[in-house]
Amino acid sequence: MENSEIQALIRLLDDPDEKIYTQIETKLVSMGEEVIPHLESAWEHESWGISFQDRIENIIHTIQFEQVKERLSNWGVNGTHDLLKGMILVAQYQYPDLDENRIYEQIEKIEKDIWLELNEALTALEKVRIINHILFEVHGYSSNVKSFHSPQNSFINEVLDSKKGNPISLSILYSIIAQKHGIPLIGVNLPKHFILAYRDDFMIDLRPDSDIKVLFYVNPFSRGAVFSKREVDDFLKQLDIEPKPEYYLPCSNVEIMQRVLNNLVYSYQKLGYSDKIEELKELKKLLKKQH
Repeated sequence: MENSEIQALIRLLDDPDEKIYTQIETKLVSMGEEVIPHLESAWEHESWGISFQDRIENIIHTIQFEQVKERLSNWGVNGTHDLLKGMILVAQYQYPDLDENRIYEQIEKIEKDIWLELNEALTALEKVRIINHILFEVHGYSSNVKSFHSPQNSFINEVLDSKKGNPISLSILYSIIAQKHGIPLIGVNLPKHFILAYRDDFMIDLRPDSDIKVLFYVNPFSRGAVFSKREVDDFLKQLDIEPKPEYYLPCSNVEIMQRVLNNLVYSYQKLGYSDKIEELKELKKLLKKQH
């Protein structure tokens, strides 16, 4: 569509007739992200009042939300091996103009520092100690205890900038960095917590029908503390929760992203943002269909 036609449509957004507005809104949303710069320019330069600006903001958000839905759905089908990309897509729900390259650069700095310390002769525990030293001591990452339920804890860009996170976001960052170096640390979906399992195919099975074996567990929320299956048993006992195999075994990246979205829903419920709650539930449903 020509720029003049787009501008003509945008001018009609000021029409008081709701039916006309709805038709124009549908048309602009169908045009996708190419129309966003035109809408932003009109919001900035036209002086048609708050109602006009609100309508533009709503249309831009709808377009951007549709993009996130499409990309997250595609990730659920074709990209689940890339956990970082999944986290970036969720962050783009709140931060549509997110600089992806900056996220990759921030993580690469940590990865490089770890790579300089690793060698083939190290044991599994020694590798974990190196990650702990670089991530928590050199780069200064820590658990966000004061603002535990803040939604920012679930957005990877905020975690990297603040160097603080919740159990799942710190575990995801830890796992991404570890797996980059071939260290098999994988997420475990514990009730009311999230930890990592160090997978080792030479260990005894945790359950007879599973080909997944775990050497030990790591808790990134406690600065990478290492513990055993017995301590997972004790944790579940304290919560009065019956042990299930899935509480001890690595989960899929789709399950991890669903847990992230669950956390965000809970965070926004505490803040009273009903519109965000519904949208995040919609994103979760998308992943559930793919799983």
